Amino acid sequence: MSVGHWTDPRGRTGCTVVLAPAGAVAGADVRGGAPGTLGTDALRPGMLVQEAHAILLTGGSAFGLDAAAGVMAHLEQGGHGLAIGPVRVPIVAGAVIFDLLTSDASARPGAAAGTAACRAATREPAVGAVGAGTGATVAKAAGAAGTAPGGFGLAGARAGDATVAAAMVANGVGGVWDDERHTWIAPLAGWDHASGLMPGANTTIGVVVTDARLTKEQANRVATVAHDGIARAVRPAHTRYDGDTMFCLATGAVDAPADAVEAVAAQVVAAAIAAGVRAAGAA
Repeated sequence: MSVGHWTDPRGRTGCTVVLAPAGAVAGADVRGGAPGTLGTDALRPGMLVQEAHAILLTGGSAFGLDAAAGVMAHLEQGGHGLAIGPVRVPIVAGAVIFDLLTSDASARPGAAAGTAACRAATREPAVGAVGAGTGATVAKAAGAAGTAPGGFGLAGARAGDATVAAAMVANGVGGVWDDERHTWIAPLAGWDHASGLMPGANTTIGVVVTDARLTKEQANRVATVAHDGIARAVRPAHTRYDGDTMFCLATGAVDAPADAVEAVAAQVVAAAIAAGVRAAGAA
């Protein structure tokens, strides 16, 4: 997995790009009640497209999807894309978080930010308040006084001969629980129903990447089960105020049981959320 960030520390926003090796089978699953997404329909079973070349995770709410143009331009320049006659069309899917109220509401990732994130891609990206996690916050259901920093996190584990990794951005309504250490990182004191929560102003989004050989249907199943990891770490999760969205990329380098990949996906998603929020300074 190669991940690149573009970070705007003054505007408190950014974007993160997960670049897929050639031939990465892709799937997606949207569970939150207020999503902002790009290209998720094309990744559903039964659709023509089987692969994706990049997944964009971005701040800036729906405005941040402009960064996808820069990602596509970068991929096109590198000769990547779905061949349609003499043309190659890069397949880029993505999802947004709402961070417009954390600092400068006019600061949003655009095409140049998407290109910069691609050029910065590395196998050892920074975690915490970087990229799409820069302006992320969590534990908002109890009101502004209980809000804690969210962030971008990574985690990985083995599923038989396969590696399964997750790249997550935590910006949820709920508090964040460390499922491995059995402790709160960003506790939710309670749900203040008068706190003025805004639908769409929260979201946990991410990507599960594995070198297992999966069909498109199996990649979609991994994305579906990965939401269990969100529910383990973010409490409550999948509310109508959140736009929780998960993607899966499978490179097909090794054989591994699909059900093992699903189980480990939920585990690493929960761990990546905890790691990102902890690194952002919540605990």
